[in-house]
Amino acid sequence: MSVFKDLMWYFKAEKKAYISGIILLLFVALLQLVPPRVIGIIVDEITEGTLTAGKLGTWMFVLAASGLAMYSLRYYWRIMIFGSAVKLARLLRSRLYDHFTSMSQSFYQKRRTGDLMAHATNDLSAIQQTAGAGVLTFVDSVSTGGFVIIAMAATISWKLTLIALIPMPLMALLTSWYGTMLHKRFHKAQEAFSSLNDKTQESITGIKVIKTFGQEKEDIEDFRKQSEDVVNKNISVAKVDALFDPTISIIVGISFFLSIAFGSRYVLNGELSIGQLVSFTSYLGLLIWPMLAFGWFFNIVERGRASYDRVAALLDEKIDIQDKPDALDIVPEGSIAYEIRSFTYPNDSEPIVKDLKFELGKGQTLGIVGKTGAGKTTLLKLLIREFDLSDGSISIGGRNIQDYKMDRLREAIGYVPQDHFLFSATVKENIAFANPAVDDEIIFTAAKVANIHDDILEFSDGYGTVVGERGVSLSGGQKQRISIARALVMNPEILILDDSLSAVDAKTEEQILSALKENRRDKTTIITAHRLSAIHHADLILVLEGGRIAERGTHDQLMEHDGWYKDMYLRQQLEELVEQGG
Repeated sequence: MSVFKDLMWYFKAEKKAYISGIILLLFVALLQLVPPRVIGIIVDEITEGTLTAGKLGTWMFVLAASGLAMYSLRYYWRIMIFGSAVKLARLLRSRLYDHFTSMSQSFYQKRRTGDLMAHATNDLSAIQQTAGAGVLTFVDSVSTGGFVIIAMAATISWKLTLIALIPMPLMALLTSWYGTMLHKRFHKAQEAFSSLNDKTQESITGIKVIKTFGQEKEDIEDFRKQSEDVVNKNISVAKVDALFDPTISIIVGISFFLSIAFGSRYVLNGELSIGQLVSFTSYLGLLIWPMLAFGWFFNIVERGRASYDRVAALLDEKIDIQDKPDALDIVPEGSIAYEIRSFTYPNDSEPIVKDLKFELGKGQTLGIVGKTGAGKTTLLKLLIREFDLSDGSISIGGRNIQDYKMDRLREAIGYVPQDHFLFSATVKENIAFANPAVDDEIIFTAAKVANIHDDILEFSDGYGTVVGERGVSLSGGQKQRISIARALVMNPEILILDDSLSAVDAKTEEQILSALKENRRDKTTIITAHRLSAIHHADLILVLEGGRIAERGTHDQLMEHDGWYKDMYLRQQLEELVEQGG
C-alpha cells in the first residue's frame, strides 16, 4: 500500500474525479445486491405457490432497471478513474522528459539510453495501472465484499456468514506473502527489460559497424541470451502471479462447501428457507470477484511500487548545473578569459586540465591543438557548461559564465561537436533546428558558408530531402557541413568547431574557413583540430599537452620555435605533398 501513499499528491490533485468514480463504484456495489435477493424471493414464492404473472413482471423490471443502472455507472466510473490514471502517466512522462533535458552530461555517462526508455514506457505503464486498475480493484473488492457480507449477515443469517468467512484470514496471509515475492521478482524483471531495451537500441544504431566486422551471429547470440534472461525473470514473476487464482479458488471452494453443508442443515431445521439459501449462495458467488480482485490488487500494487521506486529514484537525481537565483538574463558578449587551476571529471581521480590561463579578444579566432586526450574538447565543454568549474573560472565580457542564465549563455554559442547528430527530418529542418521560423534565405546563406549548398541541391528533394535517422544517408563530410550550417543559422556571438572539419578535404576546408572569416567579422570563433591547416590563420593558437598549455602564439610565432607545433605542421605538409604525388 506504500505506493498509494507515494501517489497521494496526485490523488489529492485529482480528488474530484477519484471521489466521483469511487461513489459510482459504491452505487454499483449496492446494485449488485439486488439480483441475488430478487432470485431468492422468486424461489420462495414459487415454493409457496404465491408467484403471479404481475409479481414476476415487477421483479423482472427491477432486475432490468438495476442492470441498466450498473451499465451506465460502470461507463462513467471508468472514464473518471482510468482517465485520471492516463493523466498521471502523461504527467510523469512530461516530468521525466523535462528532467532528462535538464540533466548534465555526467548523468548520461552513468545511464544507458535503453534504461531511460524503459523508465518512460514500461515503468510508467505499471504506475498507470496502479492509479487506475489498482484503485478500482481496491475500492471494488472492499465495497462489494463489504456490502455482500453485510447483506448476507443482516438479511439471511449472521451465523452462516461467519462460517463462510472462516477461510478468509488464510487467504489474506497467503496473498500478502505472494505480494512480497512478486515485488522482488518484478523489480528484477524490469531491470532485465531495461538491459534488453538498451541492447536493442545499441545494436540498431551500430548495425553498420556490426556488419562491417561480421559480428551478426555474435550480436544475435548476445541478444538471444539477454532476451532469454528477460523471459526467465518474467516467468519467475508469472510463477508467483499464477499462485493467486488457485489459492483464491480453493478458499472460495471451502467457503462454498461450508455454506452448503451448514446451510442445508439450517434449512432442514427450519432456520432458513430454500430461497434464502439460494440467495446466500448467490451472494457467496458475488464474493468470488472481490477475492480474485484482492489477489489482482496485490499483483498490480507490487508491480506499481517497484516501478514507482525506479522512476522516483531517477527523478531524485540532482541537477548538477543550475542557474544562480540572481543569474543575468542577458546574452553574454565580449572577450573570453580562462583561468583554470584544476578540473577533474566526475568519478575520475586525475585532473584532465590544470594550470591553464589565457584570454581571447572579441572577434578573434582561437585554435586549440594537441594529442588525443590533451583536454581540447574539455575546454569547450566547460565553456558551454556541460560541466561546471569549481577550481577556477571562465568569463565572457568580464563576467563569470556561471553568472549568466544557461539559456542566455547557450544563445551566444553555436557549438558543432565532434559527434555530429542529425535528426530524422529534412535537411532544411536540421539546419533550422535552433530557429524553425528562420527565413529560407538565411538557411541558404548558412549552407553556402558551410560549403554544403551545392551538395544539397543535388539531393533527390533538395532541402526537403529526409536525411534518415542520425543522418545515416549522408557522408561524414556532409553531416559535418550541415552541422556547421545549423550553428551558423543562430548567428552566434561565439562559434565553436570541435574538430568539425576532419571529414572534408583540404580544399573544402580552406573554402569553409575563408567563408567563415568573411561571414563572421567581429564574431569570436574557437576551433579545435588535428589537422593544423584548419587553425593556422587563428589569432591565437594553444598547444595542449597533458591538460596544460605547452605552446602558445600565432602560426608564425610557433613556427619560429622547435616545438610540437612546428614538427607536426611540417609532417602534415609533407604528407599532403606526398598525397598529391610530390
